[in-house]
Amino acid sequence: MGSKAMSFRFDEDIIELIKEKAKAQKRSLNNYIEMLMVKDVGYIPNDETKKALKEASEGIGLESMEDIDGFFESIRNELNEK
Repeated sequence: MGSKAMSFRFDEDIIELIKEKAKAQKRSLNNYIEMLMVKDVGYIPNDETKKALKEASEGIGLESMEDIDGFFESIRNELNEK
């Protein structure tokens, strides 16, 4: 996802406080504000992640696993073959 320039109005005192917080964390003002927004809103999954979540919740393409040790062994074998 790209970024988009936007304009906001903030109280000057708040801007100064935000600048201090950003500097204390060695972040740019923009990065600090974006980090706060992501923290509040959370990460929004992209289309591929949404599709995977839907498939997983519906059980599409999932195999049942009866033997966890066998499962890990099969993963080790796959990795060794590469």
